[in-house]
Amino acid sequence: MPWIRRPLFIASAWTLCACALAAAATPPGTPFMKPSPLPYHAPQFDQIHDGDYLPAIEAGMKAQLARIRKIADNPAAPTFENTFVAMERAGTLLNRATKVFFAITQANTNPALQKVEAEVAPKLAGHNDEIYLNAKLFARVKAVYEQRAHLKLGPEGRELVERYYRDFVHAGAQLAAADQTALRALNQEESKLTTEFQNRLLAATKEGALVVADRASLKGLSDGEIDAAATAAQARGLEGKFLLPLQNTTQQPALASLADRSVRERLFKASVDRADQGHAQDTRALVLRLAQLRAEKARLFGYKDYASYALADQMAKTPEAAERLMTSLVPAATAKARAEAAKMQALIDGEKGGFPLAAWDWSYYAERVRKAEFDLDESQIKPYFELDRVLREGVFYAANQLYGLTFQERHDLPTYQPDVRVFEVFDADKKPFALFYADYFKRDNKAGGAWMDSFVDQSGLLRTKPVVFNVCNFTKPAPGQPALLSFDDVTTLFHEFGHALHGLFSNVKYPTLAGTNVPRDFVEFPSQFNENWALHPQVFAHYAKHYKTHEPMPQALVDRIKAARTFNQGYALTEYLASALLDMAWHTQSAGAPAKDVSAFEASALDRFRIHLAEVPPRYHTTYFAHIWSGGYSAGYYAYLWSEVLDHDAYAWFKAHGDLTRANGDRFRKMILSRGSTEDMATLYRAFRGQDPSVEPLIEARGMQAAPAK
Repeated sequence: MPWIRRPLFIASAWTLCACALAAAATPPGTPFMKPSPLPYHAPQFDQIHDGDYLPAIEAGMKAQLARIRKIADNPAAPTFENTFVAMERAGTLLNRATKVFFAITQANTNPALQKVEAEVAPKLAGHNDEIYLNAKLFARVKAVYEQRAHLKLGPEGRELVERYYRDFVHAGAQLAAADQTALRALNQEESKLTTEFQNRLLAATKEGALVVADRASLKGLSDGEIDAAATAAQARGLEGKFLLPLQNTTQQPALASLADRSVRERLFKASVDRADQGHAQDTRALVLRLAQLRAEKARLFGYKDYASYALADQMAKTPEAAERLMTSLVPAATAKARAEAAKMQALIDGEKGGFPLAAWDWSYYAERVRKAEFDLDESQIKPYFELDRVLREGVFYAANQLYGLTFQERHDLPTYQPDVRVFEVFDADKKPFALFYADYFKRDNKAGGAWMDSFVDQSGLLRTKPVVFNVCNFTKPAPGQPALLSFDDVTTLFHEFGHALHGLFSNVKYPTLAGTNVPRDFVEFPSQFNENWALHPQVFAHYAKHYKTHEPMPQALVDRIKAARTFNQGYALTEYLASALLDMAWHTQSAGAPAKDVSAFEASALDRFRIHLAEVPPRYHTTYFAHIWSGGYSAGYYAYLWSEVLDHDAYAWFKAHGDLTRANGDRFRKMILSRGSTEDMATLYRAFRGQDPSVEPLIEARGMQAAPAK
């Protein structure tokens, strides 16, 4: 799941920085001052030092503003070329530096980089305002926009004009001078607070890790998992102890296996309480202020709330439309979740447990029920999902079968951390056309979750080819042990590579429209669609092989995995909907009625949407909901469900037209993956599908019944 912040003129902010390298005897910022000489302009990580980012970013802002002012002051009449194309060419230095900087500050940060980030965040916000709120520049944009129907721009050129105009208006170009002054102040403060939230949450997640004193308390975990916990503790100087690092979500992977209920409770509460205990990493005051700032921004633009402002250029268009989709699924999701809880409670009662099912029990007893109903547990499954095999023989194999791609690992290109791998990507004609970086293991200095972004975007105008990366947070095995994945991890691997394909296949002239620069509620479509191939019979058989014997997974076990596909889907959908509706609640507040207490607001919102189940907490509670406070998904977390409608509908088309074939893959590549944001997304999808999407395939895939028509 990528967290995307996409200012128009600077790179998306979605990764954390590389480890500090020895100082070089070159002027600060030098590695960014010219395009990298490496293949595909890949970052020179062996030459980049912590001290290079700030001078490069500052020089990039200065150079871009000089070019923007030249465009705005041009005495010639505004044209597409001297205004829009000129803006597309501006900011190359800033883009080079920020692309790498924000990648590294998400994936491999350190205190020096966090200090730089805190300093540059408000500067970049002010820099964007200097561009968006330049009256002379906007006058040129508007002049061309108003004549666009009479200009021979072509579909992509016209879309670029309309995109710029929308973005300028959305950024305040039409506001009165006093309101623009107020907006600048709001943007400055918001940029500071989002950076502070990100850094506090990273520290809170690290500090919240559960320390366990004895091996016996970890009963239920595999020997490999316990060894990994011992290694993690040793890395923090906790000799003889065991450490369970926190993932970004409420539920933690170890909860499915830990037999000791008191340890499960401790781990769950460490997760839930990580950022609201009154310590230095408490985020409650930050989120209250961020919600208020956004409501005030929306008021300046004449919107009733921030969600209405944020969704105006998305597929959903309005928060009401997004809420309708979500709330329509609440009754079915919660009913299924309650039925799932009843089975677990029956198991607890049958064993004379003497306690009601709690949130920290769910994963453990769900795994017990799954084993009883499907004769299936993670210890049986994981040996067949070794990370490298899943990547090469699963993810890459599916890409080969659909699109003709092949991949060759390169060891000659520098990376920002030793675990990072680099692959050159070859098209069906065997010609190389991109680089793919893979960073899969969890680190204390890496943000939680999984995401995709790029170091270099594809652009026909700038003659650049894509350099794309995926980041995940899989548990790193102890030395000498294999990296074994759960099937959820396998699905994540396919998901993030779906995002990568969206960036790799971009075939667009203008960088603003390239790759994943699409509405949030469309950007998750290619990634979620790619998940479907994880369990496709041909693909699954190719990668699901025992890491020791290399024998394929027995068919009986495969059948049980398939039979269990809709297991626990009531829980999964309910926890997601709870978070997505919580996001919408925070961002549909009016400026005059800000929330005063995080916990009270959250409980009230969940009650209002009838999704407040004690056993099924939100996937993210407010205080560690990074997607919406620092990840660019504010009022946009619903996007995963909106895109899921598209992904299941598209997969239904594939199944009806021959399934896993090159012809189908090439059609999807040509009509969806290569197009970026060169056309309205609904129109783009309709052209591919031949009709509007239906919600029925999603409901079927989730194993639920559609709500009766009213």
